[in-house]
Parts: sequence; C-alpha cells; structure tokens
Amino acid sequence: MRLKLQFSRHSLLGKFLRWLLLPLLLLWIINTVIAYQISSAAANLAYDRTLLASARVIAEQVTVRDGQLNVQVPYIALDNFEYDNRGQMFYRVSDFEGHFLSGYGDLPHMPKNTPRTELYPALVHFHDDHYRGRPIRMATFYKPLFEGGLQGMVKVEVAETTEARQFMTHRVLNYTLWGQGVLVCCALCFVGLALYRILRPIRRLGDEVIRRAPDDLRDINVDKTHSELLPLVDAINQYRQRLAQLLMRYQRFAADASHQLRTPLAVMTTQTEHALRDGSAAVMRESLQALKQTLQQTTRLTNQLLLLVKMDAGSGAAPDTAQPPFSLLDSIEKTVMLKLDEARAKHIDLGLDNQCRDRDAPLCGRRILIEEALLNLLDNAIRHTPAHGVITVRLYDAGGHCVLEVEDSGPGIAEAQREQVFERFHQLPDAAPGGSGLGLAIVKDICRLHQCRISLHHGLQLGGLLVRLQFSRAPAAAQ
Repeated sequence: MRLKLQFSRHSLLGKFLRWLLLPLLLLWIINTVIAYQISSAAANLAYDRTLLASARVIAEQVTVRDGQLNVQVPYIALDNFEYDNRGQMFYRVSDFEGHFLSGYGDLPHMPKNTPRTELYPALVHFHDDHYRGRPIRMATFYKPLFEGGLQGMVKVEVAETTEARQFMTHRVLNYTLWGQGVLVCCALCFVGLALYRILRPIRRLGDEVIRRAPDDLRDINVDKTHSELLPLVDAINQYRQRLAQLLMRYQRFAADASHQLRTPLAVMTTQTEHALRDGSAAVMRESLQALKQTLQQTTRLTNQLLLLVKMDAGSGAAPDTAQPPFSLLDSIEKTVMLKLDEARAKHIDLGLDNQCRDRDAPLCGRRILIEEALLNLLDNAIRHTPAHGVITVRLYDAGGHCVLEVEDSGPGIAEAQREQVFERFHQLPDAAPGGSGLGLAIVKDICRLHQCRISLHHGLQLGGLLVRLQFSRAPAAAQ
C-alpha cells in the first residue's frame, strides 16, 4: 500500500496538522524561554557554589603577622581555581576598613543594597558586573577574623567571567531544543499517520460513489459506516433520492412531451401534403389557415413545456422577496388586453372588477411567472366559455391577503374532478378542443413557488368555474 498524504490548502489532514503545528510551535517557543531561564539559573547556582568555595579558600590565606593583616595567594593556587579554560578568575582582598590588600585593585565594587544570598550559610553577596570589557559574576564574601589581637570582617571578592556559564546554559538549551524538536516532529508524524488511517473510511466512501454506474441511484449502505460519517452519508442518500425524483420527472416529461408534440406535427405534415397534392388556391389557402392555427397551438404547447422544464430545473425557484414589488393590477390589465381580441372573436364579455383598497395591489415575486399564470387562466376561461358568455376578473382584499378570481359562465368542473385537472396533460372528457392539459398544472406550480393558495369553486354569479388565487401582500417596508 502506497502511503499518500495530501497537504493542500483544502486538505482536511493538512489543515488539522497546521492547526496542531501552530500551538506546538508556540508551546515550543514558550518552553525554550523557560528552559533557558531554568538552565541559566542552574548554571548560576552551580558556578556560584564554586565561586563561594574559591572565596573561602582565599579567605583562609589571610593571616595576622606583626599586628598586620597579611595574605599570600600563590599563583598556582589561583590557577587551580580556574578550572575551566573558557573563563578567567580575578580576586581582591580588603582589610577591616576596606583597604586593598591583594589581588586586582581595579575590580568593580559591589553596588549598595545588594542582597545577601539565602542559599548558603555564609555572609556572601552575588552580583553581575563588567570588568575590562567582559561580563563577570562576582561574589563578595565577608569572613570574621579574631587573631593576634585584631578582630573584624575581612572582605574577599572573587570574580569570574561568564563564558563557562553561558557555554553550560547553551549546551543544556541545545539538548532541550533538539530533544523537544524531535518530539514535536515525531508527534506530528504519528498524528498524521493516525489521521490518515482515521480518514480512510472517507476515501473508501468516495471510491464507492465513484465506482457506481450513472444510473445506479441506490442508497449507500450505512451498516458499516462510522457514526461520525452518518450525517454525510444520510445527506448523500437524500440528495440521490431527490436526484432520482428529478430524473423520473424528466423521463416522464420527455415521454409526455413526445406524445403531445407527435400529434400536431403529424397534423401539420398531413395539411402540408394535402395542400401540395391538390394545388388549388382555395385548398392551399384553407390548408395554410389550418396550418397556422395548428402552428400557433404547437408554439403555445412548446412554450408551456419549456416553462415546466425551467420550473422543474429550479430556475423558477422561490421568488426573491428582496426585489421591489410590482403592481398586480398592471399585470392583470396587461393580460386582459392581450386576450381581449380572442374574447371578442367569440363575443365574450371580458371584464375587470378591482375592489382593492390599494389600487396597485403590490406583490413580491417574479412578474413574468404571475403574468404567465394569468394568461393560462384566461386562455382556459375563453376556450371553455361558450359564445356570448361572460368572464370576470376580480381583485379584492380579504384578511390581509390579495385575492384574484377568474370566473366564467362556462360548464365548470365537477367537484370530484377539481384536483385531477392540476395534473400535467390531464384533460376532461368534455374539454374544449385545442387544449394541452398543462394550463392549470403550470398555474399550480407558479402558485406553489409564490406561496400562493389556488382553489377551484363553482361560480355563484356566472354559474361556471371560479378559480381563486390568494396572494400575500408585499411587506410595508418594501412598498
């Protein structure tokens, strides 16, 4: 098995390791600072102990001779104190009054208020200073002397350059850095390997989905799926179910569309052949008139089919209420004017009755879809209303809603069949010729997209079918 780790910008493994690496680096830096302080304190403690021992050895060399303080520190003795060739030691011995006795007289003096250390049972003070351009650590040691009739405190100062301390500190720090660096790298490697193995079910799931055939829309088996992946698998299964439903609608639509278009195309072919075969001007004109009427019906059917495809594909999704509202009354007047000539051809009285308090009746949604629904309602009403009939379009307020009604004086629809007419390509046995069975189906889909209630009733005033659409008004802020 080839181990392949991906650390791209969108990799979950890479993102996790980056989030893990940043805190580890921060902790590494903090620990480095703490380790430096600890190693520096440890080095100071060790070397201060040696510095105090050197001061005590030198103090032992102070004697009283002929009533005077005398100190003899052989070079070889001082050389023994310089146990590390990285550093250099200096000393100075002062009498009771602080006068110079031996050593390096130009050594810096201890600053005032330097505290006495509590780490050793001795009168010793430690402080840092500079001598001859080099950093030093000094120990000021006071030794009580009672000898030859003299008594007092002899001050012994021993200084040491800090190279040896810094070397020890850096050495300890390097060990700490390398050790923790290796530990961090090992931790990242182990975490990366663990995540790779943990994420393996996701890769297997992806491979299973990729290997499936295009027409295989079965649900993914969740029996062997980790509990953490169940939401993802459930979401994929739900999406596959919706996709399967959409494909079924497309297949049914393709079958219905081919069936609906086959008839008018065959009719137009027959009309054309008849006109060409006869050849007379009268038959030619009659055939062209029939061909024009069939072509208009086919164009209308095609437009309806395309509109259904768009709504099924989601292009007619829920309307954007953030758009400015439009005037429903203007759309109704526009649609009535488009159908006025067709109504006059059948001597149908087509009228509009507006009873809204707000004359414009503002509405949020897709204006073109609302007008398409009105066109379908008026087309059905004109086709099913007999000559010299009446069609009335009403607009009024009801309980905070805007209600649109289209009532005709036609035969109406029996109550038992009112739900069936909303199905696509469904036509009543006694339906008027020229219809496709898509008008009310399109109206219902448009109403669904606009959260509008549609219902069919018996017309009390004209005695035919009454179609009622109940819209929600546009928000006051939008108006």
